[in-house]
Amino acid sequence: MLTTEEFTRFPLRMWEKVLCKVKKAVVFMDDRCAESLHWSGGAAALLEAGARNLKQFSSFEACGTNEPKAVFVVSTLLKGRTVDIIKDIISLSHFQYCVVFTTVSHSVHLLANNVTAEMEGRPVFEQFEEKLCEWMGNMNYTAEVMHVPLAFAQVSQQLMVTPIFTHLFPLLPADLEAINAKRPEKRRFGSLNDLDIHSLPVELQFEVRSLALALNSMFEATGTREETFAVGPMSRIIAGELASHPQAKNRRKAASNKASVIFVDRTMDLTGAVGHHGDNLVEKILTVLKPLPGHATDVQVDMLELTSLQRSPHSQNIIAPGCLAQTQSAARSLWEAMLTSKHKEGVIEVRRHLVEAASKEKLPIKMSMGRVTPEQLCSYIQLFRSSQGALESHCGVLQLGLAAAQTLRHPGLPRWDSCLAFERLLLQALGDSDFPAVLRQLLPLMKPRGDEDSSSSGSRLGEEECGPDELILLLVYLYSLADEAQPTDRDAEEEELDKLERELIGALTLAIIRETELSPLLQKVTGCAIPEELTTERAHSAVELMFETLRGLSHTRAHLKQLQSVYTASDGIHQATYRPILRQILEEVFHPDRRECPDMEHMSGGLTDLLKTGFSMFMKVSRPHPSDNPLLLLFLVGGVTPSELRLVKEVVTAHRPATQVLVLSTRLLKPTDIPELLFSTQRLVPDIGV
Repeated sequence: MLTTEEFTRFPLRMWEKVLCKVKKAVVFMDDRCAESLHWSGGAAALLEAGARNLKQFSSFEACGTNEPKAVFVVSTLLKGRTVDIIKDIISLSHFQYCVVFTTVSHSVHLLANNVTAEMEGRPVFEQFEEKLCEWMGNMNYTAEVMHVPLAFAQVSQQLMVTPIFTHLFPLLPADLEAINAKRPEKRRFGSLNDLDIHSLPVELQFEVRSLALALNSMFEATGTREETFAVGPMSRIIAGELASHPQAKNRRKAASNKASVIFVDRTMDLTGAVGHHGDNLVEKILTVLKPLPGHATDVQVDMLELTSLQRSPHSQNIIAPGCLAQTQSAARSLWEAMLTSKHKEGVIEVRRHLVEAASKEKLPIKMSMGRVTPEQLCSYIQLFRSSQGALESHCGVLQLGLAAAQTLRHPGLPRWDSCLAFERLLLQALGDSDFPAVLRQLLPLMKPRGDEDSSSSGSRLGEEECGPDELILLLVYLYSLADEAQPTDRDAEEEELDKLERELIGALTLAIIRETELSPLLQKVTGCAIPEELTTERAHSAVELMFETLRGLSHTRAHLKQLQSVYTASDGIHQATYRPILRQILEEVFHPDRRECPDMEHMSGGLTDLLKTGFSMFMKVSRPHPSDNPLLLLFLVGGVTPSELRLVKEVVTAHRPATQVLVLSTRLLKPTDIPELLFSTQRLVPDIGV
């Protein structure tokens, strides 16, 4: 029987194809592939396989005369900028043997070269091999070009992400307007649900096709025949492409293992992605620690406490940072516990693993029960400084322990609880008031930090004070729930909302320009790296664009029939609550009556499926249902949060413990990722390296 383990092994199997070519080579790799490798053994795997060195994929890199072999690993089409960089590196080096791995399949390369028919062989790759020999200066030198689907990375036993598609996000009403603006009036689309793959810009078409083919490669390697379902417009396009692609159709004819795949758009439930109700340690670690450069999922862990160095402005650049991706078995099991348990349980697990590691090494540990503090965790970790062997044996657990300790004592952590408290107040208010009345409650928060009772403007009044980042998160939270508010006179509400939004735009603009330092989110939203670059006009126009996008968020579930609401109002006894759409989907899938959910659209891949779907309207032909198969894959397009992983685990255990569930997603989310994806990502024109 097919198991989730066969899928989670897939990334390693694909990287093995690269590793067998790297002996005595210098490897050049772009950031997306480097992040994928990071979760599959990291640079150590390359060096153990015989690679001489690992370098950034950049025109400013090159090799010496004693380095005749190069391996390039890229996540983009072999066109445009990517080709220029490869040519630059080869021209500055003395290679006699070049191997190029691309994660983009040959069929997508054909499309990019305006060839719509399937062709025998691999003409695009063969032409590129000739170019490589030309650049090396001798047509007798060796060049190889091949496609390897390195799209996936195993983050845990329950989760696989796609670093190559990190910025792929479901389209919004503003994107529909941009698509319609380029079409004749009579051929414009009424809603996002009317879009198909051919109506998207070519860059996004390539991205969607590449993802569908990466999934097809994984299903081919595992011998899987899938039934595909979709919730949301972008999921429908991706699932439709996977269902109808000729390679996928041929595979399904021969495949024997059955699985169900449900694609879900992140925009169907943004409340859960920006909310602070997750109660998960990893979510907080991802939020407060700095990301690893070039990575979307991992963070930098300060390793200074494991050394005898004194903390100074320069000491951070001396010691390489630690991270969350670990290969040691004890560290892997701790990471799994941290990822899928509540905050308190996760912290207790960290302490338990540190105590066990110290006991194994016979270190003089002082046991203490009760509340776990960051000081206590640091005191345990510092015991390992005296023993090089102990450090090496337990470096994985120590890095995760340091990540937990640094998060627990981080000055920004109290703002998490402030946001949570305010979100709870807003949830209660939604059931009693119209939307403008609830939104108005944000106005008092929108004052520049340190504006009152402070001698210097822009200084922090208190660690719990909400800054622009938190205010933007609260705005996304509220607008994603706008349809849940009490209905009133529509015209009067529209007029009041327009007036209120103008006030909010002015107040948020002022709060942003008074910041003494711009957060990474504000840098991306405004396009300015430092406050000195940020003018009032620039901040104002960025906030206006933000509100245009926010207005579209309230209608993302409007086309759904059954899963329209993620909110349960207070009944006088129980408080109002947020009901995650993921929970609702899984409860429908595992319902004992095997009910059909109209919002989970089955994507037919051929005539047989179409006949089944059509005949079921007037004959007793059973339609495919997600619960039909012993393995369920949930693909969240746009990201998944650690607390949603715990939710999936709990729902499956409660309703159908025999079913195996694997979560796939474009990325592992922290709350501030969503504003970045909404307000500063080119959703329609992703960077495909051309």
